[in-house]
Amino acid sequence: MKESIGFVGVGIMGSKMANRLIEKEYLVNVFTRTREKAVELLDNGAVWKDSVKQLAEESDVIFTMVGIPEDVEEIYFDQDGILENSKSGTLLIDMTTSKPSLAKRIAEVAEKNRLISLDGPVSGGVEGAEKGTLTIMVGGSRKGFERALPILQQLGRKIVHTGHAGSGQLTKACNQLAMANQMVGVCEVIVLAKKAGLDPESVIDLLSTGTAQSWVMENLAYKMIKGDYRPGFQVKHLVKDLKIAKDVMGNTETPSLDLSLALFEELERLGEGENGTRVIMKMFESADKQSSYF
Repeated sequence: MKESIGFVGVGIMGSKMANRLIEKEYLVNVFTRTREKAVELLDNGAVWKDSVKQLAEESDVIFTMVGIPEDVEEIYFDQDGILENSKSGTLLIDMTTSKPSLAKRIAEVAEKNRLISLDGPVSGGVEGAEKGTLTIMVGGSRKGFERALPILQQLGRKIVHTGHAGSGQLTKACNQLAMANQMVGVCEVIVLAKKAGLDPESVIDLLSTGTAQSWVMENLAYKMIKGDYRPGFQVKHLVKDLKIAKDVMGNTETPSLDLSLALFEELERLGEGENGTRVIMKMFESADKQSSYF
């Protein structure tokens, strides 16, 4: 018999992952602060729970996918939250991109309460969540990872146990730094191609087969060229992620991180926080008129 799964947070990414588990015939309990976001899942067979507490009491495995570390802290450590109300032996998997130190705290309290905690942030965007092809970086005990693996395999293609509690979050910080820097570079490539009188799509076609190839180039560059800025991964979340990476780096000099963070913070200040991260292309296209961006 399959374990019952609780899912807290069913936004852009969480809803796609929860729906995949429903399709794989898991019993999925859901809670999110705005019930309207869960309507489609409920229509597909998910079971609504009125609170985090109720969901925790009635689930064998609990996934969380919320916005920011403060949200994670609240739903785990509140008196009516996950750590206080989950049954002994419950497996907890936080897929929010959050602070490594918070993942460690959750794991420590979970162990005292006879719970198993993993941090499992993901990469691959909305398309990866829909198709079950996410990359999942899992920190925590090997025993917990092995128990979670059959479920995670419904959500991801590349699933790696990265080590101790918090190591999944540390690995995700590395991922976000690389991705943000690639996005800045791809934007500059598109602008360079246009200024040189080249067809930018043809340039991307060619570069994607050589040493310049990257996930950003293959999956986002064409959308940037066409001005498609619909949210797959929002600017405000990348700003949060880059700040986590900056915090991990401490006093180490981080010139590329500093540049990427400054650009995406400026986008957020200009009201683009809810848009997809590829909206950064706007800044590069208007660079001649708005040189203060750089």
